[in-house]
Amino acid sequence: MRKATINRKTTETQISATIKIDGEGDYDVRTGVGFLDHMLEQLARHSLIDLSLRADGDLHIDAHHTVEDSGIVIGKAVAEALGDRKGIRRYASLYLPMDGTLTRAAIDVSGRPFLFWKVAFTAPKIGDFDAELVREWFQAFAMNAGVTLHIETLYADSNHHVAESCFKALARALREAVEIDPRQKNKIPSTKGSLAG
Repeated sequence: MRKATINRKTTETQISATIKIDGEGDYDVRTGVGFLDHMLEQLARHSLIDLSLRADGDLHIDAHHTVEDSGIVIGKAVAEALGDRKGIRRYASLYLPMDGTLTRAAIDVSGRPFLFWKVAFTAPKIGDFDAELVREWFQAFAMNAGVTLHIETLYADSNHHVAESCFKALARALREAVEIDPRQKNKIPSTKGSLAG
């Protein structure tokens, strides 16, 4: 079973997350940040990775630490659950449309963390959520999951759709990339013989 639980406690946040890679997209998420909950629910539902997450953060300051640290914890959980990454498809890409918004995601579950981010928001807020925190979450996730991730919004009709399409595009690409390839289920998909980074 490709599962992992990560607990992380700092002076800013206390977060616990459990994931199951081969899940059904079930989720139980409570961060105290409504928009973040919504995005993480989209991530779970469309990746088919079961996610349970509880966060207690310093929201009296702002949502920055809670958002970033949830990306760290989920990323670490994905890395741990994948183990040596034997048998995975490794690469995937996807165009995700949401009404008048189109976002492209490409991922390499390589063990080498990198984020390419070409996403623009036309306002600093999505409701009461700081739009700049979307990138912070993706940066934290990519660095801790050990994935190379490229996200680009090609055009957009709303900032909410921009953020949501980024999470959904990641979810669908991640779902494909971590699936077991029946043609190489006992092999690591690298000529180096390792995806340890």
